[in-house]
Amino acid sequence: MKYLVTDQRDIRYNLALETYLMEHADLTEPILYFYINSPCIILGANQNAYEEVNLDYVQRNKIILTRRTSGGGAVFDDLGNVSFSFITKDDGHSNGNFLKFTEPVLAALHAMGATGAELVGRNDLQIAGKKFSGNAMRLEHGRMFSHGTLMYDVDLSVIEKALNVPKDKIAAKGIKSVHSRVTNLKPFFTPDYQRLTIEEFRDTLARKILQVSDLSSAREYLLDDTAKRAVTAINQKIFNNWDWVYGNSPAATIQHRQHFMQGTIDFRLQIKQGLISYLKIYGDFLGQADVGQFATKLIGVRYDRQTIVQALADVDLVPYFGKIDRQAIIDLLVRQE
Repeated sequence: MKYLVTDQRDIRYNLALETYLMEHADLTEPILYFYINSPCIILGANQNAYEEVNLDYVQRNKIILTRRTSGGGAVFDDLGNVSFSFITKDDGHSNGNFLKFTEPVLAALHAMGATGAELVGRNDLQIAGKKFSGNAMRLEHGRMFSHGTLMYDVDLSVIEKALNVPKDKIAAKGIKSVHSRVTNLKPFFTPDYQRLTIEEFRDTLARKILQVSDLSSAREYLLDDTAKRAVTAINQKIFNNWDWVYGNSPAATIQHRQHFMQGTIDFRLQIKQGLISYLKIYGDFLGQADVGQFATKLIGVRYDRQTIVQALADVDLVPYFGKIDRQAIIDLLVRQE
């Protein structure tokens, strides 16, 4: 088995590299690939961004949002998490066999003291009844990867804020996440393994899985300049592409309603492929102009705060909504919390 580590911390680049390896690398022997990400949320291939993610919180806190090519639910990563990926040829017997790919990982965790770590259900790794790893697969053209997360010292307080969208505000199609109780691995390790940096944790895992005492003994998979250019192209085409991340979301129906001193506004929207396809406005606000005309200005516009602000930059909202504050109206239209 060959071994690859990336020093990139952008989830979009790291997923693009994984995609390149699965589609183009020499897989005469499998590749074990590790990556660490700055704060990010990764949607499953068939999930709805507007339903799964508190977009206001994510954008305000500069958390990267992208969508992977494999299935499963949304996950939050930060610099306290290590992600791993086994990239290999499809032998015809490995689809859905998460035990095959998580067994060496579990053995490494057991050796560090987390002896209660186990595969639970189809694709989750748990300890003491709490999840620390989600896993997913992708198969295509006789090749596959099985990848997963390992929460070593993740900021758990962010997960609830970033992945919590009140269900009374949105009804959407798409694969929904099953939110489990989560935990970090660090407290379950023996003391020597509780003081590791995230890079040291990654390297310890790698040594144990590869069964080498020093990673200099591991056979590294090297990327040439042509491969690096190909990874950059994949990143721009897929993982750093608004259409892939948002436009790939299944249709959603959203309602945002709020009472102001000057009256109540009730926005009803339908979002298709990330664009506003329907907007109806109800309420007892004191505007004089036809709000239907206001709605037409946003049909076909991306359901994205910055884009909506630009679309309304030259529109006077007072004739439509009276003396309700302009920023409050826009906040209500696009909010996700």
